[in-house]
Amino acid sequence: MNLADGTPLAKVAEHLRDDEVHVWRLPFTPAQGRAPLLALLGAYLGRDAGSVRLVSGEYGRPALAEASALDFNWSHSGSLALAALARGTAPGIDVERVRPRPRAWALAQRYFTPAEVAALSRLAPDEREAAFLRLWTAKEAVLKAMGRGLAFGLHRLDIECDVGMPRLRALEGDDAARWQLHALPAGEDCVATLAWRGEARQVRLWSLAAG
Repeated sequence: MNLADGTPLAKVAEHLRDDEVHVWRLPFTPAQGRAPLLALLGAYLGRDAGSVRLVSGEYGRPALAEASALDFNWSHSGSLALAALARGTAPGIDVERVRPRPRAWALAQRYFTPAEVAALSRLAPDEREAAFLRLWTAKEAVLKAMGRGLAFGLHRLDIECDVGMPRLRALEGDDAARWQLHALPAGEDCVATLAWRGEARQVRLWSLAAG
């Protein structure tokens, strides 16, 4: 499989450094399912995609069946999937398609922290929905990096998304300062966030050609 510019995927995969996170845009259809993800993982593991086996963690996070320094996470919405790969840390990634969400404000008031709700309340209604998605994807990315799901409680982590990159202000049971969050370019119709625990790393973005 090749990149959108024709570069062989394996050429990029063999150069993943310990101070990087590679993020891939992948085509997604329900019929394909995890096939593009398995091909991507196969390239990074140096093997055929058919030999890559995944298991689910206690809270549903997919992981490689065999022990490896390589870790990954992925998310899909509509026809787009994003996958994050790193060595020595567990990345979390979430992408959501921009669409009308009539219950977004009610969900925020019920499940977000008071500081997050206050920040959203200062926005005009037409700005609030995009801000809600920035917060939602940031929270999901952190939870996925932790290997947890929404049942952990969205109120147990507090995130600032007002300007620039999102910032984890508080995380119950952990040191929020140890976390890195990055808003990702995902096209005009999508919002996406990447998270991991540990030192800052270079985030490199790639696109896998369809077909």
